[in-house]
Amino acid sequence: MTHLKEGDSAPDFQGIDQDGNPISLSDFKGKKLVLYFYPKDNTPGCTAEACNLRDHYMELTSRGYEVVGVSPDSPRRHQNFINKYGLPFRLIADEDHRIAQAYGVWGEKKMYGRTYQGIYRTTFVIDENGTIVAVFPKVDVKHHAEQILGALGEA
Repeated sequence: MTHLKEGDSAPDFQGIDQDGNPISLSDFKGKKLVLYFYPKDNTPGCTAEACNLRDHYMELTSRGYEVVGVSPDSPRRHQNFINKYGLPFRLIADEDHRIAQAYGVWGEKKMYGRTYQGIYRTTFVIDENGTIVAVFPKVDVKHHAEQILGALGEA
């Protein structure tokens, strides 16, 4: 699980999005950012989470939040996921897990008796100055936008 908490500086990151364009934390200086980590495109929980954020995207952006997703999927898989579900936000291809490791959300997981390395579904809300203002280690995939807005007193 993540070692980061509210009040910590968000680790800088550099990656590429679904279109192969560079993306970094510094791109969001002066803006509020919802940075959400999820395991895999086109899986039930990840799709529910992405679609919930899509459905509340206008509400989030009207309150000054940008939304960016991060998973180990390739840019091509991200582009397909975006097209299939009409996602209005960027997705970072973290194929080497550097960003997930920097945020402390990459590690050993167990499912059906099998142990493997993967992403712990976690969301970080980062303010205009790069400070983490909220961490969601337990994400309600079907109501995640409401979870974020409620915790920040914006619901």
